[in-house]
Amino acid sequence: MTLQHHLEPKLKRLRLSGMLETLEDRTGQAISGKIAYTDFLERLLEDEIERREQKQLALRLRRAGFDPSKTLETFDFSFNPGINRQAIQELATCGFITRKENVLIYGQTGVGKSHLAIALGHSACRKGMDVLFLNVHQMLAHLNSGRADGSYQKRLAGYLRIDLLILDDLGLRPISPAGAEDLYEVIRGRYEQGSIVVTSNRSPEEWTVCFPDPLMANAALDRINHHAHHVEITGSSYRAHGKRKQELIRVGGQQR
Repeated sequence: MTLQHHLEPKLKRLRLSGMLETLEDRTGQAISGKIAYTDFLERLLEDEIERREQKQLALRLRRAGFDPSKTLETFDFSFNPGINRQAIQELATCGFITRKENVLIYGQTGVGKSHLAIALGHSACRKGMDVLFLNVHQMLAHLNSGRADGSYQKRLAGYLRIDLLILDDLGLRPISPAGAEDLYEVIRGRYEQGSIVVTSNRSPEEWTVCFPDPLMANAALDRINHHAHHVEITGSSYRAHGKRKQELIRVGGQQR
């Protein structure tokens, strides 16, 4: 019986599968490199830690509810050179989340607002933070349905306790009076307690349309703007650019 077969049931019982996956390679390295026992053990422990961290990251990304391929590495900064890349990279350190600050990303349709918001969420997940990404109307519908079964407070608490809440497409569709109240409760509850990233086709001054009550509108916008980083994106649409590229490829194919 090999060493791996001998240790396998014990490592599985201790839930140390990361060690099991690399045990054979590490053993070979130890023998060929004459590595000390403590160094050999340290490398195996590092393998286990790495496996657990990757497993936890995958879980956080799945719970976040966004496309994990949309990262800063896959964002084309060259397409809209007006974007302050250094400022975005600073936000990606997630210091704003630690400080309970907000990020407001706004601009016309298709310029990459959601991609940047998700990229910030992805960076937060990498740093071990809990993130949730969803459309504003998805959140309001979820909260509203909680009134029917008595789970409203529990659902609201779920939006308040996570490290980073990303609300996509604020102001894109009309919000009912009840929805406006729910949105205000989320903003009020997270004020100086947790960060929000908002994307919108409208500038923040126009977000008052989301609240039929002017007093509520002022109270909500005052809170969300108080500790906020503004990212305004102008320029061409990524989606329109991608469509034109596809059309050119099709035409080129026909020409051949």
